[in-house]
Amino acid sequence: MKIKNIMIVFMAISLLLTGCNGTAKAQADTQAEDTDAEANEVKEASREIFAMDTYMTLTAYGDNAEQAVEEAASEIERLDALLSTGDENSEILAINENGGGELSADTAVLIERSIEIYEKTQGAFNIAVYPIMEAWGFTTQEYKVPSEQTLQELLKLTDASKINYDDEAHTVSFEQEGMKIDLGGIAKGYTSNRVMDIFREWDIDSGMVNLGGNVQVLGEKTDGTQWRVAIQSPDDSGDYLGVLSTQDKAVITSGGYERYFEEDGVIYHHIIDPVTGYPAENGLTSVTIVSADGTMADGLSTSLFVMGKEQAIAFWRENSDEFDTILLADDGSLYVTEGIADRFTSDIDFQIIEK
Repeated sequence: MKIKNIMIVFMAISLLLTGCNGTAKAQADTQAEDTDAEANEVKEASREIFAMDTYMTLTAYGDNAEQAVEEAASEIERLDALLSTGDENSEILAINENGGGELSADTAVLIERSIEIYEKTQGAFNIAVYPIMEAWGFTTQEYKVPSEQTLQELLKLTDASKINYDDEAHTVSFEQEGMKIDLGGIAKGYTSNRVMDIFREWDIDSGMVNLGGNVQVLGEKTDGTQWRVAIQSPDDSGDYLGVLSTQDKAVITSGGYERYFEEDGVIYHHIIDPVTGYPAENGLTSVTIVSADGTMADGLSTSLFVMGKEQAIAFWRENSDEFDTILLADDGSLYVTEGIADRFTSDIDFQIIEK
């Protein structure tokens, strides 16, 4: 059974203190050294919040760390209210009920990026699959296996090419009645990007955000080393697939562990193949995307999972300048693209994917 795969960020805080010369000094000198140590200490602020149906952690280092974290937390809560399909006041719910409408700046960007990724992945990423998600009960947790007839009818509503987005007027409309969209497959990556933007605005050079497993880091750690992101194995062992050293990157993983249910001995997970209407079963257990663009990383982690190993590798080779990936196959085989292979360590033998 696939279980929740949790990404853990190991943070080492290095305090920069004025050192002694190795001999005892007068009390005045000791007090002066203590004052210097306090002045050189890197300020840290951290906060945990619950939003977008998951627990999140924000951490920043710098003189404005507290202000940066508070503003970032407020931004997360704002985006959560704006983009949630279940919030009666959300913009997405209004769009789905009205068959379109005028868009705020954030929603416009997300729909535009979603259409771009849809076209780039030839439909593997599809925000119009929401009616099928509803039929499976993944939106309400009232799980059920829909009939083949139901799925065939709903598949008619999932053609994302029938989403009409006007980039000048910032409006969206659907060509077919009954179409609905869900930005959940891209929203967390966009949100982590926004957190990084806010950190930079507050002159933060070192920070991280963990949005329920979606990790994005800014700069290096305060000791000058890279952040280490450990990716846990999606089984009951508690072991890690490996540890990635990185900076200024988003590290986002998708897999069937996030939401699933069992019926008649069969596991059904929430990543829907837009072609069949069924949970994608293309030979992959999890997909991790590493990119400077959190929004793209979020969308591609789902896309490559839907594609399966061979198509995912081919897609990376065509776009290797934009992202790297770690693929875990159903048979336990682990694959790492060459762009990050020298910064990924694992007790599991892994195959390096070359261009």
